[in-house]
Amino acid sequence: MKKIFKMIGISILSIFGLLAIATALFVNLSPQFGKAPSNAQKEEFAKTDHYADGKFINHSESPMKVNLKKAIKELTAKRPNRRPKAVIPPLKLDSLEIVEHPDSISQLTWFGHSSFLVQIDGLNLLLDPMLSQVPAPHPWLGQNRYANELPIEIAKLPEIDAVIFSHDHYDHLDYESILKLKEKVNHFYVPLGLGSHLAYWGVEQSKITELDWWQSVNYKGLEFICTPSRHFSGRGLFDRASTLWASWVIKGKKDNIYFSGDSGYDTHFKEIGEKYGPFDIALLECGQYNEDWKYIHMMPEETAQAAVDLQAKLAMPIHWGAFTLAYHDWMEPVERMTKKAKELNVNVATPRVGEVLQLKSSHIPQEKWWEAFMHL
Repeated sequence: MKKIFKMIGISILSIFGLLAIATALFVNLSPQFGKAPSNAQKEEFAKTDHYADGKFINHSESPMKVNLKKAIKELTAKRPNRRPKAVIPPLKLDSLEIVEHPDSISQLTWFGHSSFLVQIDGLNLLLDPMLSQVPAPHPWLGQNRYANELPIEIAKLPEIDAVIFSHDHYDHLDYESILKLKEKVNHFYVPLGLGSHLAYWGVEQSKITELDWWQSVNYKGLEFICTPSRHFSGRGLFDRASTLWASWVIKGKKDNIYFSGDSGYDTHFKEIGEKYGPFDIALLECGQYNEDWKYIHMMPEETAQAAVDLQAKLAMPIHWGAFTLAYHDWMEPVERMTKKAKELNVNVATPRVGEVLQLKSSHIPQEKWWEAFMHL
């Protein structure tokens, strides 16, 4: 009997050993994980006031609690509305209409989660274009998006003047999307360190500009300002906070846009609003939250308050409507945020994925379209 138990034990250890080897090979050999910044870059990062001991840091302490027992309980709890009960088809975009769009009108088209096509001053921008089906280093490691297709396929997109990334998490920076996009993008603007991933994936170094918080650059008349957020970064097992995370201000001739990326609530919203507001629209994280993560992901009510701090004329909740990455019901973020926004007298846009939102238009999409997918 002892011999049998010994053999079972050896077999179990062997299985764990093989899994460990397979994991190590996957992490070290898969291009999905990207590439860490060089030592020379790290020396430059150390000159900032938000880099210490080889890691970027937030200005405010931002703990993320990990309660394994609670996490398992939430993950296994019966929550029938964590995902929609049916596929949510996007509204479709026509590539010719994108090309023929008048320069005088600024408009945004949501691709779900935090991805946007922004057309402003005759230029085409993409924000956090995560355009794959699964936000993970491998399709087996995550769930599909709520839609089976995009508003427009990457191959049909026109020339993209600039791509802006907020940070390097998989639901924002996607390897497969970069491979398909890189030949039709003129320039990439990213927070410090993130350019290492892009260069590793074949983007020409001359097409990458890295910015620190509060730095700005002019691109064909647009001003891009890299502004703080309260979050973290990392794609592998040991690279947490090795690249910077950020929000962005996009200032055009007539229109002023704020893009939050991912962020916990903090004083930076008010500071950005005072320096660069008011904003014609603020695209604000609202979704994939948890009380244990509130310092790095806002709660919906805080999203509404952030719009006030930013002096936003119009706010749009993002980081929801495409993927399930937390334990709450999939439609809960927008319902909680719009309720609080009404109390604070914040004007909110709620377009469908693929619906065009024109700035300063008399028609702002505010339909509660998600209700049609709640009880199917």
